[in-house]
Amino acid sequence: MQKPMKTMMRYILIILLFLPSFVMAQDLNSPNGNFELKFSLEEGKPTYQLNYKQIAIIKPSSLGLGLVEEENLSENFEIIASETATFDETWTPVWGETSTIRNYYNELVVSLKQIETNRLMNIRFRLFNEGLGFRYEFPQQEHLTYFTIKEEKTQFAMTGDHKAWWIAGDYDTQEYDYTSSKLSEIRGLMEKAVTPNVSQAPFSETGVQTALMMKSEKGLYINLHEAALVGYSAMHLELDDENMVFTSHLTPDAIGNKAYMQAPTQTPWRTIIASEKAGDILLSNMTLNLNEPVAYEDVSWIKPVKYIGVWWEMITGKSSWAYADLPSVKLGETDYTKVEPNGKHAANNTKVKRYIDFAAEHGFDQVLVEGWNEGWEDWFDKSKDYVFDFLTPYPDFDVEALRDYAKSKGVKLMMHHETSGSIRNYERHMDKAYQFMVDHNYNSVKSGYVGDIIPRGEHHYGQWAVNHYLYAVKKAAEYGVMVNAHEAVRPTGLRRTYPNLLANESARGTEYEAFGGNNVDHTTILPFTRQIGGPMDYTPGIFETDVSQYNPNNGSRVRTTIARQLALYVTMYSPLQMAADLPETYNKYLDAFQFIKDVPVDWSETLVLEAEPGDFITYARKDKNSNNWFVGRTNDEEERTSAIYFDFLEKGKEYLAIVYKDGKGAHWETNPKAYEINKYRVNSKSKISIDCVPGGGYAISLMEAEKGELKGLKKL
Repeated sequence: MQKPMKTMMRYILIILLFLPSFVMAQDLNSPNGNFELKFSLEEGKPTYQLNYKQIAIIKPSSLGLGLVEEENLSENFEIIASETATFDETWTPVWGETSTIRNYYNELVVSLKQIETNRLMNIRFRLFNEGLGFRYEFPQQEHLTYFTIKEEKTQFAMTGDHKAWWIAGDYDTQEYDYTSSKLSEIRGLMEKAVTPNVSQAPFSETGVQTALMMKSEKGLYINLHEAALVGYSAMHLELDDENMVFTSHLTPDAIGNKAYMQAPTQTPWRTIIASEKAGDILLSNMTLNLNEPVAYEDVSWIKPVKYIGVWWEMITGKSSWAYADLPSVKLGETDYTKVEPNGKHAANNTKVKRYIDFAAEHGFDQVLVEGWNEGWEDWFDKSKDYVFDFLTPYPDFDVEALRDYAKSKGVKLMMHHETSGSIRNYERHMDKAYQFMVDHNYNSVKSGYVGDIIPRGEHHYGQWAVNHYLYAVKKAAEYGVMVNAHEAVRPTGLRRTYPNLLANESARGTEYEAFGGNNVDHTTILPFTRQIGGPMDYTPGIFETDVSQYNPNNGSRVRTTIARQLALYVTMYSPLQMAADLPETYNKYLDAFQFIKDVPVDWSETLVLEAEPGDFITYARKDKNSNNWFVGRTNDEEERTSAIYFDFLEKGKEYLAIVYKDGKGAHWETNPKAYEINKYRVNSKSKISIDCVPGGGYAISLMEAEKGELKGLKKL
């Protein structure tokens, strides 16, 4: 359980009820004084403005909500009270990028009353040293209890035509490559940015998704997102590209409504993070701090996981999820013992044992097995309600025998629950499915929501589905199960409250490398966008970049070098890290594979040594359980030189530096497997310069060592 180490709160209450009506403005500064919030009522309409070092980040912007069949909550207000506070605590996450997190902000709560209706609405602002979070709150009251949101009117008025890294606004998928452009260019690029997906619902020529990363002409980095998405629809941003103003755009339900509310309640936080340094955006904990403390008394069962899995060979088309080739199956009616197997089914006893053996030999915690259960023959894109029961294995998958074999090797199997978008069916089976896991020694599950949501007409990012995802996480906790949700809504820091939510996908991951490829700069953008809300199960570690080596009918290439694949274990943070390639491939490159074995999945300290969105990121992270450090650099399509210092190392100590870098002539397209491994003797005064090729990067392990162990090594 996370423990507050230091807490300080100071309240100043200002009652404005009897003050003259012209007192309609409130200011708030961040603890360090860099940010200034200005709130005001403009003819009864709530507005806010945000400055950074006296430079406007957000120009005066409107606030409020539009309701169905009721007067909107966006005008005709008066201020009836205002309250300010300072809060300062340091808390300990169950797992994360740092061992402790400071939660330090100044707060302003403005209490509003709509003059004609007497309805009450509070707006709570929290101003941190890295930016602003605010939300709408609705206290219990006589004149507003049940209400339906038609639209949210929150605006973010930009100060210029910023450069942005964006993906198309869509109610059902974030699995797009990022586009880099000026805000004014979004409309003209939208058609190209919307690429095919199994389930998608783009809604506008200028709609984009959060987290949205931008950079102003003056070099200020700005990030827009949301935090603590609970009981509400996910927010997109609709751009008025004539005035450079974003307006919140909520995901609708099947009849077009955005959210159903019952007071007392509140919306998620809207967040604005800004800095002159790109690395400060990556290091911000504001999204986490806007979430509630951990909800569980006992968190001892929640552990970071490093795993391998029977997955990549199915993604590439080498093997199949399905046991047989059948046009149609019905659970409980199809007798698989009388069906001819297709010979490509990957989740079979022999193969899974090989993966278990490899995991045990190399120190991995778990083995993910997909396609183990009946129903995969006709699950895909069928809008089928009763598609899986999450309980019944295929004839060639012996649950008990594999459980016992894995246990004898000190390894666990990881469960896979693909819902095929049928949320109702998953909830129908959920208790039995989680109990099945407990009975067979599974403590983590990868869940999937591929395809359109059932009930039909609902969306992946609507209130109904958002409620389900959290229900699944909380239900899993009752059984001591950790969750890795794919195709679910993007994370918004909820892992602070529910730390068994180890990771999500919710973005274009490595699997797309087998579906035609990701942009080369993709992993230099994701930490600034998708990962602002939480860790991603990106599934790195692909060493065989020519997919045709696994499936001659698939000509895709993974747009990376081996060295960059190693770096991703540091740059793409997750407490759930997969070595995604096949064991037989890793056996060809065991010297490079050593880094994957060595790199931790839980950290005590994180630094950003270099960063520019869309170009490069270099992280340094310290292992939570030792004094060892690990460095990773991901590079875009341009050849660059990275120069870093090791001044973060403990002074007076010597370290063994093992450097995994691109080899001579390396290039993601023409020579992806060229790498070098060099060892050096380093300390806090050392520095290194490394050339990074297109699509390349490097990884460094820095192991604390005695001087005698470093004899004969070159000193940097």
